[in-house]
Amino acid sequence: MRTLCASTLIGEFFVIGFAGLVAMKDPDLSMATVWTVSGIAMFLSVLLCGVITRPGGVALGWALQVALIAAGLVVPTMYFLGAIFAALWWASVHYGRKIDEAKARFAAQAEASAASAPDPA
Repeated sequence: MRTLCASTLIGEFFVIGFAGLVAMKDPDLSMATVWTVSGIAMFLSVLLCGVITRPGGVALGWALQVALIAAGLVVPTMYFLGAIFAALWWASVHYGRKIDEAKARFAAQAEASAASAPDPA
């Protein structure tokens, strides 16, 4: 699960950065505000790559997805991109867990077959 979720989060890192560039064009927003918010979101996306397997990591990832969709209030394209990344996040978590379960099952089978194999000595 970690690899799939981290890949999604790194993709979000770049999308957040590009959304910040677009948001800079809004005359109602100061550059400091745009880059403070974008910088925090980019930092969180990278930080989540490291803590995704810890308790609450997936929930924090969902919070980031909600924030990306909410960024559509400032950059309307983010409604679409946020929804796409939320779907990717769901797929990463869902299929990542299935892959982890399959790996654990295969490891248990390999261990059981190695334990039951006759000693060649």
